Amino acid sequence: MLGEYRITGRRAADIAASVERAVGDGGLEPGQLLPPMRELAARLGVNPNTVAAAYRTLRERGVIETAGRRGSRVRPKPATTARELIRVDAPPGVRNVSKGNPDTQLLPPLAEAFAAAAAEGDEKPVLYGEGAVDPGLERYVRLAFEAEGVPAGPVAVTSGALDAIERVLAAHLKPGDAVAVEDPGWGSLFDLVSASGLRAVPVPVDDEGPLPAAVERALAEGVRAVVVTDRAQNPTGAAVSAPRARALRKVLAAHKETLLIEDDHGHGIVDLPLHPLAGATHSWALVRSTAKAYGPDLRLAVLTGDPVTVDRVQGRQRLGPGWVSLLLQRAVVRLWEGGAVDPAVVAASYARRRDALIAALAERGVPARGRSGMNVWVPVPEETGAVARLLHAGWAVAPGARFRLSAPPGVRITVAALTGEDVVPLADAVASAVGSVPARRYG
Repeated sequence: MLGEYRITGRRAADIAASVERAVGDGGLEPGQLLPPMRELAARLGVNPNTVAAAYRTLRERGVIETAGRRGSRVRPKPATTARELIRVDAPPGVRNVSKGNPDTQLLPPLAEAFAAAAAEGDEKPVLYGEGAVDPGLERYVRLAFEAEGVPAGPVAVTSGALDAIERVLAAHLKPGDAVAVEDPGWGSLFDLVSASGLRAVPVPVDDEGPLPAAVERALAEGVRAVVVTDRAQNPTGAAVSAPRARALRKVLAAHKETLLIEDDHGHGIVDLPLHPLAGATHSWALVRSTAKAYGPDLRLAVLTGDPVTVDRVQGRQRLGPGWVSLLLQRAVVRLWEGGAVDPAVVAASYARRRDALIAALAERGVPARGRSGMNVWVPVPEETGAVARLLHAGWAVAPGARFRLSAPPGVRITVAALTGEDVVPLADAVASAVGSVPARRYG
């Protein structure tokens, strides 16, 4: 069962450390089955409760997972495995369409907004003990959410969307709990779930969002939380439609104790309306980041949700960073109120490039997806070969393995840096890379 590796230790902490060292140095491989607790206890000459405590510690650290009578295994994706490392480095002369960055020409100038916020700070410096949310930002956010049909709730500010999601998950879940995530989906979210000692349950996604039947199955199997991207889903560009929102709300309403987290990833870069699911469950949160429309370096997201969830997030935040800089918050308010970004213009710019690439691929017999946002998802028969052939042809794309749990292979292409002249040669390269792989046959 364990090959050459021998677990050692007399105390629970020592046994857990022995297993964790082996996972770290490769002595125990992902997916490897550990001995039953009583068997290991007899082998080590300790009480079974000692081994049970060691296994509990390993589960809480995200090192192993336990599936009832099927036993305990080393996690298939250990928490130290970062999907961001699954990438292609573009050598000189290769066009990089893998990064997921916005078009810098569509980002607003920041100097004036920050200068005004800094002048306000000079006049009245922010000191300890003041509110964590700028009143102007809170007022703006509440009005915006109300206009979009999001239930009324308190507002918090975090250092980006992933920070918000991590805080909400930590406020409600414990290690070992299962979280339903979109598949294909955001690779950083997969890493976060794993690093938190949680278990990701993949849910398929089409152009209108997560499939209701798959969400229902996941809930029936006991997932404690569901994470949904409302618009511009990464990597497929899916956006939750009105009919899909109604179907998902109906499914969630039958599981009121489930934690619902919505990530409005497309805020400021899409012109499709928001169809929120918020309120379908007792515990919920909706996150909106400035990253894609205003610049990734702003590191600011707003969060609303039910009072208990937001209170827990803010309470824990006070014990760590305390608050997100009010200078930053005030600058963002000025950007929002001043109309620094026109979502319709930005959405149209990305849509032209997205639609042109998808149409060119379709003409060459290659299906692709991209309903909203800045990414196009291209299914491929075999991922590694397709990525290598595209690199050889002068294009670096993002390997789909960064965004998949059990979904079929694919590659992600970010259209933000594409020009009209790029579309045909890129489509030709993709068609060649995909077409040169013989179709698999299963008898």
